[in-house]
Amino acid sequence: MKYFTYSEFDSPDSQGSGRIMDKTFLKFIDELRTRCKFAFRITSGYRTKEYHDNLTKRGYKTIPTSAHLKGLAADIAVSDSTKRAILVGFALELTDEMGLPFRVGVAGKSGGNFVHIDIDSTKKHPRLWVY
Repeated sequence: MKYFTYSEFDSPDSQGSGRIMDKTFLKFIDELRTRCKFAFRITSGYRTKEYHDNLTKRGYKTIPTSAHLKGLAADIAVSDSTKRAILVGFALELTDEMGLPFRVGVAGKSGGNFVHIDIDSTKKHPRLWVY
């Protein structure tokens, strides 16, 4: 990867777990960063089941079949609405070029200022939702 390290995708409770991330997803996210031409931070990549269950208990909106559990998703910190639009636009373009599912969730200031992107083909796609 050009812009990221595996550790940026680690589940907080499992050092080294970022290596579980799907290699196609990592190529996708690295190319997305190239196209965006601005840095962005991964706030959640791979999640162990235990960590995911803990998020649910703490009141976060999660689902039992989350793509994070499969290494097919990342949450990206983006607080600027223009950058969110650029990121989502390039994600749409890139998933089309790579033949991947387009699945994006967007959260503004009241929802945490992040963009969720996953390429889980077992889920309905294309999808765009708001948190």
